[in-house]
Amino acid sequence: MNQKTIHKSIDMKKGQQFPLTIKRLGINGEGVGYFKKQVVFVPGALPNEEVVAEVTKVNPRFAEAKVVKIRKRSKERIEPLCPVYEQCGGCQLQHMNYSATLREKRDIVRQAFERHTKLNMNKIAIHETIGMEDPWDYRNKSQLQVAKRGEEVIAGLYAMNSHKLIDLTQCKVQHKATNKVTDVVKQILADFNVSIYNERKHKGVIRTIVTRVGFETGQVQVVLVTKEEELPRKEAIVSEIQKRLPEVTSIIQNINGQKTSIIFGEKTVHLAGEEVIEEKLGDLSFTLSARAFFQLNPTQTVKLYNEVKRAASLTGKERVVDAYCGVGTIGLWLASDAAEVRGMDVIEAAIEDARVNAKNHRFHHVSYEVGKAETLLPRWQKEGWKPDVVVVDPPRTGCDDKLLQTIIEVKPKRMVYVSCNPSTLAKDVDRLCKKGYKVKSIQPVDMFPWTAQVESVTELVREK
Repeated sequence: MNQKTIHKSIDMKKGQQFPLTIKRLGINGEGVGYFKKQVVFVPGALPNEEVVAEVTKVNPRFAEAKVVKIRKRSKERIEPLCPVYEQCGGCQLQHMNYSATLREKRDIVRQAFERHTKLNMNKIAIHETIGMEDPWDYRNKSQLQVAKRGEEVIAGLYAMNSHKLIDLTQCKVQHKATNKVTDVVKQILADFNVSIYNERKHKGVIRTIVTRVGFETGQVQVVLVTKEEELPRKEAIVSEIQKRLPEVTSIIQNINGQKTSIIFGEKTVHLAGEEVIEEKLGDLSFTLSARAFFQLNPTQTVKLYNEVKRAASLTGKERVVDAYCGVGTIGLWLASDAAEVRGMDVIEAAIEDARVNAKNHRFHHVSYEVGKAETLLPRWQKEGWKPDVVVVDPPRTGCDDKLLQTIIEVKPKRMVYVSCNPSTLAKDVDRLCKKGYKVKSIQPVDMFPWTAQVESVTELVREK
């Protein structure tokens, strides 16, 4: 199909302007309107606003546009708190009042189910989104790319659809400790004139500053991601971090020589302090190594895991599988109410952490294995071990096809699906519902205030 046909088929062209009424928010937080019955996505526009839109891109089935003028403002529009909100693109909804974002996130989940399933949504309870009392300073980890701007070292994220780095060391959604530590580390690198990585030329040493803080313990870990193993003035840098930032309890180097946007490489070197930091969730403590996955918003994680516990409906007799278990957080949260918990993950370091965490809590009925659930579940079934409840917390791409097929074959009585992507959730749930499962409830949780992301806990029970 050539470009002319595309333009003709949706009857719009780049640069064209027209009035548009915004009907709802799309999955990426953009306003959605219809011009001559054709869908138009407008970032920055809010539901019920009347805008003048200008087409920026024409696709085969929809157009993208920008706001030229707002003719009728939404009562829910507010002034963003962040000074670089529009350039950064890390948050998408700071121009909307917080309670309205919670309502829209619930609607985004509903839209996904209406689009990707044939389920009767009038019979499925999608509860109100669980939000935060104070939706700021909530992220416990920052991963900021480093660059040189003149003599200054900056650290931040690339602006939307560009290679312009936006300095982000005063980010309003990051825990204040991560902002402070990154800012000081940046200054230390500048003071010692350490070689900074240039993404375009694939030259230089320091690529990324990763900072993670334990909300409950106050411990801070700094990871310097470098292009090569040789880190110039290593001892001086470490000594200066320890001197200027006594709160930093762990200093790590990770080596990533690939030309990639992936943050971490395979090799990690312990530079100073502890190799790990500790964090607490409720009554549980967790040991976190540099590459271990851990939920980014601890305050909301407690609410999320309590919803998982509610959906699992444990009586103390159930065998539970924690698929995609990471460092074991969900399985350990459920352990005191389960007869046995088994978890698995493909990342070996995460499983090592999970085993340490289980041992530290003296949970002898909890075990972890490196591997995929779709391999381990059939093996365990052959050995006579079958789960009553399977909990999945997959990446944004959703559950692996083989895992879904395995769950359908193993037939656990109950499944709890923790999702960070409503579209893949809806597609996976649709497949499970065609094979004997029924959705009891969906509970959205706002893990990332001011962004378009919405996490949810879906409770599924086996009918036949």
